[in-house]
Amino acid sequence: MGNEEVRLTAWARGAVQGVGFRWWVRARALELGLVGSATNLADGRVEVVAEGSRTDCERLLELLRGRETPGSVTGVTERWAQPRGGLSGFVER
Repeated sequence: MGNEEVRLTAWARGAVQGVGFRWWVRARALELGLVGSATNLADGRVEVVAEGSRTDCERLLELLRGRETPGSVTGVTERWAQPRGGLSGFVER
């Protein structure tokens, strides 16, 4: 069950732009073997898209909600979906 492939989209709110947050997310995602992106949004949030096993995506979500993130995360909203594929590596946008 935990090894099914999924797509996680998460939106992090708080002081998450200009603090190395996307770089940090990319490093954690690569450590977990995930592919995807971390993108600054105009409203100040960072959108994280990750594909991989459900277990690894859940771990990334835990990290996003943890105390080790750069900046200050005040909340994370998530959406789960089927993987779309076509992603390689993990990029900052």
